[in-house]
Amino acid sequence: MAVERTTDPDRHPLVDRRTLLRGTALAAGGVLLGGMMGVAPAGVASAAAKPKVYTRADWSARPPKNKIELLSKGPTHIVVHHTATGNTSDTSAAHAASLSRSIQRYHMDSNGWSDTGQQLTISRGGHIMEGRDLSLQAIGDGKHVVGAHTANHNSHTIGIENEGTYSSETPPKALMGSLVDTCAWLCLVYQLDPAEAIVGHRDYNSTSCPGDELYSMLPQLRKDVASSVRKQLTHLSQVTGAELTLEELPTYPRVPQAERAVPYYHGPAVGDLDASP
Repeated sequence: MAVERTTDPDRHPLVDRRTLLRGTALAAGGVLLGGMMGVAPAGVASAAAKPKVYTRADWSARPPKNKIELLSKGPTHIVVHHTATGNTSDTSAAHAASLSRSIQRYHMDSNGWSDTGQQLTISRGGHIMEGRDLSLQAIGDGKHVVGAHTANHNSHTIGIENEGTYSSETPPKALMGSLVDTCAWLCLVYQLDPAEAIVGHRDYNSTSCPGDELYSMLPQLRKDVASSVRKQLTHLSQVTGAELTLEELPTYPRVPQAERAVPYYHGPAVGDLDASP
């Protein structure tokens, strides 16, 4: 069920894949995130595009069991997951905090991991929660916290868990709106092409995650994120009055084409090529 990522014109609504962000910058007035007056690109993007994210302190996270691995190079892909939990009607921030504690408890106590596996979690109410320790700090610095969410690809992917099970039901609008905001923020921080960088868990591993319905929405998600990126670049141009130069986009590892979706299977999250989770 994986898809080819280099030939479908609908996957590239702006320009050629290698120059999508460059073209977006020109359309927005000639700015992008290559550096401005000594300010790091991640810092510029974070200030302009960061949505409201509840910190680990906000949801009373436990400290990790072991030191979390931090890489100086940012991720190349954003992996969309679903939590495979109930589709609750509780959209409160208190519920989102409880969900984060529940996920952390399961990952640490049942799986034996150092901490929560994913870097970010979005509740059905649209509340965005920091996941693995140091994730927000790493994003702000343009770095990468290695998680435990996509087997054998955790060193170059950042994972977003979306609350619910989306095998036959679509996610609520509040969740999808926050997912767009989150992906746009990450694409700006890490200079990622939304058409290439946003993938589903099943694109890398044999799993049904993120569910047939949410997976079918990824093409539209990529387009919505690209539109949001354009708006953010326009905003940066107006606010700074400065022209940014574009650094080279990351090299995108080819998404495996031979994987299959396994019904109702949520993993795997850790593989032989991953360090200790």
